[in-house]
Amino acid sequence: EGHRAGTENIRPVIEAFVHHKVQCLTLYAFSTENWARPRPEVRGLFHILGKVIDRESHALHEKGIRIRLLGKLEGITPALQRRILKALEMTKDNDIMVLSIALNYGGRAEILDAVQRIMAQNLPPERVDENLFNSYLYTAGLPDPDLIIRTGGELRLSNFLLWQAAYSEYYSTSTLWPDFNGLEVEKALMAYSRRQRSFGGLESKPEGSAPPPRH
Repeated sequence: EGHRAGTENIRPVIEAFVHHKVQCLTLYAFSTENWARPRPEVRGLFHILGKVIDRESHALHEKGIRIRLLGKLEGITPALQRRILKALEMTKDNDIMVLSIALNYGGRAEILDAVQRIMAQNLPPERVDENLFNSYLYTAGLPDPDLIIRTGGELRLSNFLLWQAAYSEYYSTSTLWPDFNGLEVEKALMAYSRRQRSFGGLESKPEGSAPPPRH
């Protein structure tokens, strides 16, 4: 029931970020570590995810939102794989927002997968720089996240976009995910707008001048 309640606010949250002209939004749906949960819970979660895809993909398509998968389809049932691939294909040309769903995703697994694929290309070490490495990540072509939001009072990354989050701003709220709504989105964006971002340099922008987050 908790997982089901957590799916009810997905569309309002997406719409709130679209309203604020956020270009990319990533939702963490299922991590590589979540396979360790009890099998009935995992089966139930994937059953709910399948229903959410069926329910929301057409509505998101009509709003011009492109759905993108971060993670691997390995281990996911063929029926759910077909639903996911259908949603990706249907929305591939939309440009209002890129909605990435981190499914069967882990930051460490993503980095290892990128390293393995680079090694398989037999590229000389001097060619491997940040730009090339980024092109082998699941997020290739997406901007690094400006803002990462944790609900439920959590203060850890939980293996989420480890490489990409090097200079992300973090925002934690005690509000539980099923209660995270448009007002909570505004609170998070307001807090972000007050941050001073220097990206490791000495100069920082005056308070309140942070540009709106893209991702």
